Amino acid sequence: MKIAVLGAGAWGSALASALSATTHHVTLWGREAEVIANLNATHINTRFLPDIELNRALQYSDDLYATLDAHNAPDDVLIIATPIAGLRETAHKIAAHSTQAAVLWLCKGVERDSLQFPHQVVGNILRPQTPFGVLSGPSFAQEVARGLPCALVLASEFTQLDLAFVQKLSSQNLRIYHSTDVIGVELGGAHKNVLAIAAGISDGLQLGMNARAALLTRGIAEMRRFASALGANADTISGLAGVGDLILTATGNLSRNRTVGLQLAQGRTLDEISADLGHVAEGALCANAMLQIANALHIKAPITQGVCAILDGVPPRTVLEQLLLREAVRE
Repeated sequence: MKIAVLGAGAWGSALASALSATTHHVTLWGREAEVIANLNATHINTRFLPDIELNRALQYSDDLYATLDAHNAPDDVLIIATPIAGLRETAHKIAAHSTQAAVLWLCKGVERDSLQFPHQVVGNILRPQTPFGVLSGPSFAQEVARGLPCALVLASEFTQLDLAFVQKLSSQNLRIYHSTDVIGVELGGAHKNVLAIAAGISDGLQLGMNARAALLTRGIAEMRRFASALGANADTISGLAGVGDLILTATGNLSRNRTVGLQLAQGRTLDEISADLGHVAEGALCANAMLQIANALHIKAPITQGVCAILDGVPPRTVLEQLLLREAVRE
């Protein structure tokens, strides 16, 4: 299988390396020529994955159109590894190229201006016959790049991206499951980042493990309410893309969203935190969009609402008091 991963950030680089450790022919495309030149020379992404040598079978390119030309057969795969802010632009470039390859994406979140999930963005741009889907699940890039085991889920309604395709894409250290619940998988990937910020805030306030367990449990209930309103399968929320990704992102020390929450609890602003991280964590970008969706669909989302309030400058302990004083309800 010929695969092109479009985006040489941490996750794109890690997944490309993992896929190239198999019999697949994998090319990693990045827009910055100097980054690609350094990868060709050292196989190390010094900006996003320092000190980790990527698989030496991995190929690199800084020419997007040459990469699309080389991956234009029905059996080829294009994997978009940009943040969601870059998804629309990349999809337009793929569509203009009239590719015959299948298209997958890794980004997690909701487009802030349109409030669209990734499959809605891509589905409105690609040709109707282009098979597409989302690849998601609990996955820290650093661990995948080191060859540690990881399980993901590929969700698509296209028969070309069925269980047999998923089996071909999988490897010894990269186990991939199949789903047809695209919106459920995308919802899990988006909302878990918001909940991970909440968990970081809870831990940053030193509220204890009991409080974190309660917060995450009620967060899952909130995610299920979103799933019901959006027509997703509740079982998806219990799987890798929902609870699995939430556990990782809310408790793992490599999580950017958890880090944002920890530092918000210390009284730092989002601008200050983002300056240290070098970028804005996806949960901070997605929280307000999720709240707008909740309001439009009349979904009770007190945790999402609380995270948005804190991101807007309300003291974390004030939000905590408001959450704890909410009227009692049945579980």
